[in-house]
Amino acid sequence: MADLSLELCGVKLKNPIIAASGTFGFGREFDELYDIGQIGGISVKGLSLKPRTGNPPSRIAETPSGMLNSVGLQNPGVRSFIDNDLPWLLTKDVAVIANITGTTMDEYCQMAQVLAPTGVHMLEMNISCPNVHEGGVAFGVKPESVYAITKAVKAESRQPLIVKLTPNVADITENALAAQEAGADAISMINTLTGIAVDVNKRRMILHNNTGGLSGPAVRPVALHMVWQSAKKVSIPIIGMGGIETGEDAAAFMLCGAQAVMVGTANFTDPFACPRIVKELDAYCEKQGVKNAQELVGTLQEY
Repeated sequence: MADLSLELCGVKLKNPIIAASGTFGFGREFDELYDIGQIGGISVKGLSLKPRTGNPPSRIAETPSGMLNSVGLQNPGVRSFIDNDLPWLLTKDVAVIANITGTTMDEYCQMAQVLAPTGVHMLEMNISCPNVHEGGVAFGVKPESVYAITKAVKAESRQPLIVKLTPNVADITENALAAQEAGADAISMINTLTGIAVDVNKRRMILHNNTGGLSGPAVRPVALHMVWQSAKKVSIPIIGMGGIETGEDAAAFMLCGAQAVMVGTANFTDPFACPRIVKELDAYCEKQGVKNAQELVGTLQEY
């Protein structure tokens, strides 16, 4: 067996497979099927200061090789998570990453303050959210806004801060550099691509919110490209995600420069996806004669 363990931002993970936010809840349902301590980490459902009911239905649409979602960050609120879910999660041998969201910079900072004294191992900041003070433009679109919010939240964070980057920009490497310069401990990428689904019989949008986030295997080539591009520019760790379904998919992201990966949509089609991918990554390493999975990182050969 290969050594799959790693240290990510000072946090020890038994393997580089992390369940992606929004696809794994708080882990309870999956733990009924297998011991979630088998995987490296869990990025919990996106948390806000106050409970959110999310968008009205329909909010999920199937697409070729993927899905669109416009769930709208439905969640019980950060304090409910701290009181009701975090104590249970901390009994599991898994790194707990709190995914945080907000509509103002102050809300993000408050989230970091509330989570600072808890046992959460890392924070993942979702900056694909609309900034109400900037006319609804997402925090993660412009390098200057990425820099500003990262710097502000990092100042309030006790845990390592991961900045989750949106792909819906002209040049994602500029935002990766902005996050690094502002003090981010790591970046995760990519968040979903914006798309729509059309009901041609009713001649109307399928999603109530009109647009949704595209995820699944369809986005994998785009995600690999953006990880590869960003790994050339930044020195902080990258957590890659986007359509990972197998151990070899995970290895591809690591070859492109990611130290760890997040598995999202695959959890819907195969609830055992995460532990299966751990085993498949180990088998891939054995086949390649790789003793430590981190040896793969950034070793992609180019023409």
